[in-house]
Amino acid sequence: MANPTLDEAERAELVGRLMQARRAVRDARKAADTDAEAMAHRAVEEVKQALGERGPVWWGDGSPDLNRHMAKNTFYAAWLAKLSHSDRGEM
Repeated sequence: MANPTLDEAERAELVGRLMQARRAVRDARKAADTDAEAMAHRAVEEVKQALGERGPVWWGDGSPDLNRHMAKNTFYAAWLAKLSHSDRGEM
C-alpha cells in the first residue's frame, strides 16, 4: 500500500516512474542485458520506497510492518483460517 499522505500528483508521478522501471526490467530481460536489468531493479526499488511500499514505515501508530509476509505467518493466521476458500480469493 502506498503512503496515503502523498498528494495525488506526486503519487501519480511515482506510479508512472514505477511502470517505466518495470518495463525497463522486462525489456532488459528480453535482451538478456544483466547490467540493464540490475539498474532497472534498482529503479523499481527506489520508486517503491518513495511510494512508501518498502523501506521505513510511514505510519506512526506502532503497528508492525507486515508487508511481504504471508497472513498465515502473522498474528492474522487465526482470522485467515476462519475464512472460506472463496473469501480468500481461492476456488
